[in-house]
Amino acid sequence: MAGGTWETQNKVRPGVYINTISDTKPLGTVGERGIVTMAMPLSWGEAKKVIPLTVNDNLHQILGFTITDPQMMLINQALKRAKTLLLYRLNEGTKAAATSGSTTFTARYGGTRGNDITMVIQKNIDVLEKWDVRTLVSGEIIDSQTVSTLSEFKANDWVVCSGELNGTAGTRLAGGTDGAVTNQDHTDYLSAIEVYNFNVIALTSTEQALKSVYVTFAKRLREVEGRKIQLVLENYPQADHEGVISVKNGVVLTDGSRLTASQCVAWVSGASAGALVNQSLTYQAYDEAVDVYPKYTNTQIEAALKAGEFVFTQIKGRAVIEQDINTLTSFTPKKNKTFSKNRALRALDGLANDFKRIFEDYYMGKVDNNPDGRNLFKKECINQVNLYQGMNAIQDFNSQSDVVVTEGEESDGIYIELAAKPVDSIEKIYMKVRVK
Repeated sequence: MAGGTWETQNKVRPGVYINTISDTKPLGTVGERGIVTMAMPLSWGEAKKVIPLTVNDNLHQILGFTITDPQMMLINQALKRAKTLLLYRLNEGTKAAATSGSTTFTARYGGTRGNDITMVIQKNIDVLEKWDVRTLVSGEIIDSQTVSTLSEFKANDWVVCSGELNGTAGTRLAGGTDGAVTNQDHTDYLSAIEVYNFNVIALTSTEQALKSVYVTFAKRLREVEGRKIQLVLENYPQADHEGVISVKNGVVLTDGSRLTASQCVAWVSGASAGALVNQSLTYQAYDEAVDVYPKYTNTQIEAALKAGEFVFTQIKGRAVIEQDINTLTSFTPKKNKTFSKNRALRALDGLANDFKRIFEDYYMGKVDNNPDGRNLFKKECINQVNLYQGMNAIQDFNSQSDVVVTEGEESDGIYIELAAKPVDSIEKIYMKVRVK
């Protein structure tokens, strides 16, 4: 008996022809958030490369310091709320080095951290023909190897050795420098990070020229590339754009240290990236912060909010976000005040990113542009919006009237109209009390 699959009912031989397919189910899910990216000068680590980091990674091994070291402060702030930090080291620096006899030691990376490396080479007490080669960083043994010749030494995360073995009670590397960072380094970073998926990009610099470059980059990704990302920087409300968040002031941490607005950019970026599409950061507390710096009067806070600035205020011994807004203040019929609220924008951006991903992964070039194909995509749109509505990110959605999918002007295009009403958070309470 014949068998197999079929496309049309035109088989010649008697037999059983079976097509096994999956039942039609929604393809989409709500896209994952929590990815922030940041470029900064560092004293150790691989330069000019995007390095994914999480709170569980060994930062001492990767960047030369632990998460609690002052040199990692910005990274620590970003990872308090973000799931993943895409870090980019802007500077290469100069590698520290030293020579002991005929042995040369060279730091693996450029930067001043290399000057904290000390190499100790001593005879092994059990096998006199062998040597113990120890790598110390700030006096702590990081690596220890027992070898007969230097060729057996395996380069570790800190140092590369060459030449011949010579005993040394302690040779400290020197000459490591961090080097300067130029605007071209930032331009190179933007070119490198563009191919990665992320939710928020942070600029901790205070240079006006760099702010303009980053704002242009963020606008292009949103408006030309269809990448609904946000940029966080300090004191740049003139961006006047929903994709840009401008941090106005800083905070005081529990240990008394003050973080400037530019330093707080790291935390705001991580918090914005980590916030869900149905979550507002209004009145959320800055982790481990007890006060704000500088403080503003009620009049100054109102003026800042009207200007589209992201302000911290002090309430009951905590530094909290006054309102989760971006810099958009020039409202138009196409972009009303809703776009200035970051919770609403996260929902709208999430839908846009999800539709783009679903279309590219499952529909582009794979589904016929006919009524059946368009209805299939319409159902997908409805399913996706319903996911958001189930999360209280979207409300009042009517699947019968709020989405229309029709044929585009050309044979390979479709046209979609979708009405979506984001859910905001309660931020103002107006109450009338009647006295009897």
